[in-house]
Amino acid sequence: MGPFLLVLFAHAIGVSHAHAASPAEVYWHAVLPKTPMPGAIRDLLADKEARTAVNVSEGGLSFNISKGKNFARLGNSYIYNYRSRATKIEDRFATIFFLQKDVVHPGANKTIHFIRTSSGATLLPRRMADSIPFSSIKLPEMLARLSINPNSTEAESMKKPLQDCEAPPVDGETKYCATSLDSMVDFSTSTLGTRNIRALSTTLDNHATPKQVYTMSKVQKLAGSKFVSCHVMNYIYAVFYCHSQSTVAYTLSMVGKDGTKVEAVAACHTNTAEFNPQYVAFQVLHVKPGTVPICHFLLENGILWSPNK
Repeated sequence: MGPFLLVLFAHAIGVSHAHAASPAEVYWHAVLPKTPMPGAIRDLLADKEARTAVNVSEGGLSFNISKGKNFARLGNSYIYNYRSRATKIEDRFATIFFLQKDVVHPGANKTIHFIRTSSGATLLPRRMADSIPFSSIKLPEMLARLSINPNSTEAESMKKPLQDCEAPPVDGETKYCATSLDSMVDFSTSTLGTRNIRALSTTLDNHATPKQVYTMSKVQKLAGSKFVSCHVMNYIYAVFYCHSQSTVAYTLSMVGKDGTKVEAVAACHTNTAEFNPQYVAFQVLHVKPGTVPICHFLLENGILWSPNK
């Protein structure tokens, strides 16, 4: 497949050398100087596979986005799109759902399959991301520029995220698909109404951990009821599915049967009346919309934005 080559002049986006801070890092520290980067973002910036698609030269910054290699992995947005209907539920995702009463207290046990979730997708600078069409209408043009067969698996992988992003939010939900780290920061700070925020992600001390029982050792409820969750989608470059809805959030320390320690972030959605009855969580937990809060752990590539109270 022919490469998709985009070039921006280095001075236009503040990059002049390969070892210099990326535009995303510069923007983060300018807007959120007191907010440490969560592991999910640090991993994305440090992803060696994604960086193989980045070349910095005297002429500028070039992204060579190749078919297959740069598609995000484990970013299935169907588990976060409340209007979607799950037709096939992958076990690794099914284990992240739970009911509040069963898990959010010390000593509780939960079988979970945490999986390494680095995206493998290039994180584009905002100016570059904004220059690329991101819509279902423009998809044929995008596929042609990428030399991707419209009937291929890759084309289908690009179609679903666009549909999820363009679907209307459920009642009480605010949603946005951010095609750059800068735009994710802007959406999150705007939605929360402050730049004094925390950015949290789930971290494991062993990324090769199997599906196993974890015991909660510490549970802390986060202050407030308004949060923003952002999740990496399956796309040709890094795109974040961000949304905010009536939510209770927690941080949970846990230890697996094999000794793996996890610092997890979880969200419990309290207003589910408008969710699709066939949404994956209802099928996994055997409850109905609007009856009880439904909770899920964030995968390692997810970020929970919270007011810093």
